[in-house]
Amino acid sequence: MPAAAPAEPTAETLTDTEGPPSMRKAFARLTASTALATSFVMVGGLAAADPVVPPRAEDIVGLGADITAPLFNRLSTDYNAFLAASGDSTSPRLYSWDTKGGPSIVPKAGAGALPRSIGSNAGILALENTTTELDFARSARPAANGSDRNTDTFVTFAKDAVSWAAKAGGHAPADLTTAQLKDIYTCYKTNWRQIDPTLPDATIKPFLPRWGNHLSDTGERFLKAIGGAVAIPPGACVGTVDTENAGTDPLLNNDDAVVPYALSRYISQTYFGHTSGADAPGPLTVRSIGGKQPVDVVEKAIGAGFLNSPYEFRVSNVVRDEQWRAADARGAALRAVFAMDGWLCTDPVARATVKSHGFTPTPGCGSAINPVG
Repeated sequence: MPAAAPAEPTAETLTDTEGPPSMRKAFARLTASTALATSFVMVGGLAAADPVVPPRAEDIVGLGADITAPLFNRLSTDYNAFLAASGDSTSPRLYSWDTKGGPSIVPKAGAGALPRSIGSNAGILALENTTTELDFARSARPAANGSDRNTDTFVTFAKDAVSWAAKAGGHAPADLTTAQLKDIYTCYKTNWRQIDPTLPDATIKPFLPRWGNHLSDTGERFLKAIGGAVAIPPGACVGTVDTENAGTDPLLNNDDAVVPYALSRYISQTYFGHTSGADAPGPLTVRSIGGKQPVDVVEKAIGAGFLNSPYEFRVSNVVRDEQWRAADARGAALRAVFAMDGWLCTDPVARATVKSHGFTPTPGCGSAINPVG
């Protein structure tokens, strides 16, 4: 098996992560330290959720964050069915390319091959470096003033949050505080007895999810949350797994393993059955932080204590500002899907699909934000 994902130009490489230089060096170290223990398996050919045929040149096509990829696979089907049911055979259709599959894609008719972008930063960079081949980038991070282009527009549609997960029946407790998670991921505390003297005398094994040589969106959101909005540099004891929001990596089937987990994906997988192959929690269960429960098991939704907390983050679709505001067919097609009065924010089927994939709808759906360059 190949030792790493195929190289591709992405803004989510270690030289362009959101963290400070110390974090980039730390992640480079931990990536190298686990390279022999893990491998990145790329499924040959098209992923099952990729468009079956190349979209037309006029269609709305996107890629990017893995966290929202399964959701947009479903939304694409729903939106295109909505248009067909209304007798509309001419309006642009919606398509979303998955993060898993061959190393390159042909996004739509008339376009050349592009690297398959994995993650928010890679998707946004791909959008910025193309003109008509792509129309939006899925994003699981906010607009970054000073680094994102002010020609990008982030259009919010829902809320998500990140917690941590561990093996059911393992040594990890049901709850950890933010301070304890920070101690674990900076390697200040490496044994469960240092967390609680009643816990087993065993070495904690913290992991971060990665894609190839860059930290995943979930890992970035987690490190920023436990760092108080500034991502902490992970310590030398932190390993990596080549999967995001799944517990099927053998390294995680360990009594002492802990790993960040996006609550949308856990809820989607556990309560709504949106799993396939390795995309499943496996032996992992998500845990509480500071006494706040990650999941409202009655509502099958993100726990109230995680919303409007440092662990919450908004999910968006990034579009080119000029196209978003344009009075032409392209602008109208984008707004028909993503705007406040568009299909994604108003259609009952769309809102139900968002909820069944674990996200919390937000009253600000369709709000557009431009980063200050």
